[in-house]
Amino acid sequence: MIDFLVVGGGIAGTSAGARLSHLGRVTLLERETALAFHASGRSAALFEENYGLPATVALNIASRDYHFTANGGVTSPRGLMLIGTNDNRDAFAQDLAEMKLAEISPSEARDLIPILNDSVTRVGYDAAAWDLDTDRLVQNFAREIRDNGGTVRTGAEVTDVTRTRDGWEVALGDEVLTTRTLVNAAGPWADELAQMAGMAPVGITPLRRSMARIPAPGEHDVARWPMMFGPGEDWYAKPDAGALIVSPAEEDPMPPMDAWADDMVLAEGLAKYEAHVTEPVTRMLSNWAGLRSFAPDRTLVLGPDAADAAFVWVAGQGGYGFQTAPAASQLVADLVAGRTPELDAGLVAALSPARFKGSR
Repeated sequence: MIDFLVVGGGIAGTSAGARLSHLGRVTLLERETALAFHASGRSAALFEENYGLPATVALNIASRDYHFTANGGVTSPRGLMLIGTNDNRDAFAQDLAEMKLAEISPSEARDLIPILNDSVTRVGYDAAAWDLDTDRLVQNFAREIRDNGGTVRTGAEVTDVTRTRDGWEVALGDEVLTTRTLVNAAGPWADELAQMAGMAPVGITPLRRSMARIPAPGEHDVARWPMMFGPGEDWYAKPDAGALIVSPAEEDPMPPMDAWADDMVLAEGLAKYEAHVTEPVTRMLSNWAGLRSFAPDRTLVLGPDAADAAFVWVAGQGGYGFQTAPAASQLVADLVAGRTPELDAGLVAALSPARFKGSR
C-alpha cells in the first residue's frame, strides 16, 4: 500500500509530495504527459514577498530562504515597477502602500524602462523582486520524491476513488492503486476530485488569465527591465527570453480545462500596455492562458480535511503557488505528521480546510 498518493503534478503536488516523501512512500499522479502542464507551466514566475493577501504574504516570507538557498537557489534579479497615471491615483496609492514600494520619479523610471510615455506620472519600485526558475523548482521537488523512493507518473488520469477501511482505492482506468492518504493537489479539478472521493468541495473557482508574447519593443534589450504592472493589477508586462509577455490580468471564471487565450481579451490587455509606452505593438509571437484556482476567500487551502484526515488538501493556490510552495508544502507535511508547524497558529487556521466546514 502507498503511504501518500498525490493527485496533481503542478507545483502544489510536486512540493507536497517532496515533503511527504520524508514521512513515507509517495506516488504522484499527473494526468498530462508532463509535470507543470497547466497553470504551473504558464506562470509569470516572480517572487515578491509583499504580493498577495496577508496569509499569502506570510507564506511568501516563510518561503524566501528556500527559494534563495535550497539546491543552489532558483532566483535571479528582476525588480517590480508600479505604473501610475493621473487617472488612477487612488488605486496607485493603495498598491504603493500595501506592497511597500518606494516611490520614484517618472524620470528615474525611464532610466530603467526607456519606453514609458508621458502619461506615466507616478511610479512605485522595488528592486527586491526576483524571477523564479519554475521548471527547476518543479524538477527539484520531483527529484526529491524519487530520491526518497517515491514514484512520479505522468499520463495517469484518476477515474474513480473509493474510501476503504484502511485508506483509499484510486482507479486509473483498469488499474487500481491503494493508499493510506490521498493528497488533493488537482488545481482547477480539486473540487471534482473531492466529490469523486465522496468529500465535500470547498468552492474552488478556476479563473482564466491570458498572456501574449511580443517582440522586444523598439529592439531594446529588455533583459534588465523590471516587471511592470498597473494599479489594481489590471495589466502587467515582464521580460521573457529577449521578448515581453503582456497580460490583461483578467479573472474570467472557467470550468476546469486546458485553457486558451481569448483574442478580444488579449487585445484589451495589449491596449492597456500600449497606453503607457512609446512603442506600439506590431505583432504577437505567441499567446496562451492558464487557470488560477481560488477558494471563496482567495486564501490557500492546506491540510487534512476536517471530516477525514486521510484526505489532504493542497489547493487554491491562485497565482501564488510558486511563491508559497516551500512554506505551504512544509506546513502540509507538519500537519500530516502531527508536528507543531513553525507558522503562527492563526495563520495555520486561516489556511485550514476546516474554515469551510460551516458552509459545506
